[in-house]
Amino acid sequence: MNLLKPLFYLTFAATVGLLPGTLRAATDGEPEPGSADRIALWPRGMAPGDKPLSQPQRIVERSADPALPDRYIDHVNAPYLVAYRPARPNGSALLVIPGGGYQRVVLDKEGTALVPALAEQGGVTLFVLRYRLPGEGRDDREAALADAQRALRLIRHHANAWGLDPHRIGAMGFSAGGHLAARLGTGFDRTVYPHTDAIDAESARPDFQLLMYPVITMRGDDVHAGSRQRLLGNTPSDAQLQQYSMQQQVRADTPPTFLLHAADDDVVPVGNSLLFYDSLRKAGVSSEMHLFPHGGHGFGTRGTAGLTTAAWPQLALSWMASQQPTKPK
Repeated sequence: MNLLKPLFYLTFAATVGLLPGTLRAATDGEPEPGSADRIALWPRGMAPGDKPLSQPQRIVERSADPALPDRYIDHVNAPYLVAYRPARPNGSALLVIPGGGYQRVVLDKEGTALVPALAEQGGVTLFVLRYRLPGEGRDDREAALADAQRALRLIRHHANAWGLDPHRIGAMGFSAGGHLAARLGTGFDRTVYPHTDAIDAESARPDFQLLMYPVITMRGDDVHAGSRQRLLGNTPSDAQLQQYSMQQQVRADTPPTFLLHAADDDVVPVGNSLLFYDSLRKAGVSSEMHLFPHGGHGFGTRGTAGLTTAAWPQLALSWMASQQPTKPK
């Protein structure tokens, strides 16, 4: 596959005169359904037991700059991955889970923008997840976790065919996507959907996880209220707050974890990463945390110019290279 193919679609789509905030129709920057770049999660498109949403899937472009696309997707009914395969792969892969407050899934700031540093330069194969969201007429708040589990299993199942090491498949989550990645890392063996095919016999445990300015807690001063409301509603129970506060779910077999946060993040406070790191330390899970003084929230790779935060892709690649392959559990 040509790595530049999805990026070509992006550039073309961004130059056809669409205004920021307008809906993409046929040309939305996504690879064509059925192509090698666009990988459906489920054999029949929709997840087993799911029901069609009342609103169709849509992709919205928020940027007026063709060089800096800023799309998001919502009303995802048939979740899928978009793959970015480097010219010189190193055998490792990342399931990338973008953020969006469980209200949308951002596709470029925490998706395509990662390709130059992580895929082209770092040699990591990226699989960016378009996952189902809570609060769109779907009652199942575990739908996103089901999609993340299925995606990790699918990548591992096809690892040999795709030139990947099945024991070097990690997850990288941003903001609310970091919460979902942490849910995967602490709940990879939870049964949240019925066994479908041979893919579901694979382990859903990431070999390592990278949580970037993640939503972690559902309690206290550090909570991101928007993510909590979208995921748990207006009146969550104490049991739900406990279950979805990821610092409470860390276990000894949680994957080795890389944490990244900016101290001046006023959307998802740095206390989220601190809470998770403390739980990892107490559980004896190998972890590494980088806290930067500046960067705010959602900096990705675009919002780091002139900041020490710009060092994070190389730090992440070095940390990933240091992880010893282990057989999935």
